[in-house]
Amino acid sequence: VFSVLLALRVDGLAPGLSWWNVFVPFFAADGLSTYFTTIVSVRLFQDGEKRLAVLRLFWVLTVLSLKFVFEMLLCQKLVEHTRELWFGLITSPVFILLQLLMIRACRVN
Repeated sequence: VFSVLLALRVDGLAPGLSWWNVFVPFFAADGLSTYFTTIVSVRLFQDGEKRLAVLRLFWVLTVLSLKFVFEMLLCQKLVEHTRELWFGLITSPVFILLQLLMIRACRVN
């Protein structure tokens, strides 16, 4: 859905379509992921897996929040065309996420 909306916006076929509306599928997916993560964490907590529930909830909320911040900053840059938001600042949540994924991939169980 995002790809179709992006193509419509960039090609100018939908002049009333704002960048915030283009990014709505991403925001909806983030909301659904947060909802399902909360359900899984509550179920794990009820089953007695308290440590696993907290770790899973912390990890997924960290990933989703970094992704959400990136999407918000990118959308704000596209809407306002300001020079205050440079692309290094916008992509910094992605770089932090990549570092966290690298650390998680290298840890020994």
